[in-house]
Amino acid sequence: MNKFKAHILIVDDDDGIRDLVKQYLLENDFLITSAKNAEEAKNKIAVIKFDLIVLDIMMPGQSGLEFTLENKDKINTPIILLTAKGEPRERIEGLETGADDYLPKPFEPKELILRIKNILNKTKNQSQKRVIEFYNIKIDLNKLLIVQNGKEFKINNTEKTILEKMINAPGQTFSRESIGKLIDLDKERSIDVIITRLRKKIEIDPKNPKFLQTIRGAGYVLWIE
Repeated sequence: MNKFKAHILIVDDDDGIRDLVKQYLLENDFLITSAKNAEEAKNKIAVIKFDLIVLDIMMPGQSGLEFTLENKDKINTPIILLTAKGEPRERIEGLETGADDYLPKPFEPKELILRIKNILNKTKNQSQKRVIEFYNIKIDLNKLLIVQNGKEFKINNTEKTILEKMINAPGQTFSRESIGKLIDLDKERSIDVIITRLRKKIEIDPKNPKFLQTIRGAGYVLWIE
């Protein structure tokens, strides 16, 4: 089964453009649903959670600007507006309605792909957990700080990188090799030292870890749920 990068809704009344964009995005491993007008788009949004919407401005019935203004806050989905109008005034008007980006027609499909990827990466980064609390422990990656039972421990950027990955994948086992690639370090012994140092900041009893555990023969896992 294919693993798609994201599910994208294309809304455009021009069959040729809609099919062209759909085909190009499919070739780049995106899952695509299409709609020919705002009304059809709203019906599909009601039953499907999309990762991003590519939306034409000039459509019969409700325009792309009106659709964005009405639905942006409700659906909380990134929107890229497409239009034949490339003047600054129309571009600014589109962004003021809440759209995340703007691409005038005609456009290169490769540029659309780049804009889609940029927005999806930004959305993903914003959704990453940065502060978590469990038991009497608080990990704050923004402040590079771990608070355990009222005691504060500073963490460095290497420790932050490891924790960020583990916090956003609780219960997932990370091999020494994958951790090494993450922090650009290939010495297993050095990775073990970093984990031991983290345990002293997270665990009440570092020699008998409850949260940052070793999975024999596999690697390390962070249990926070």
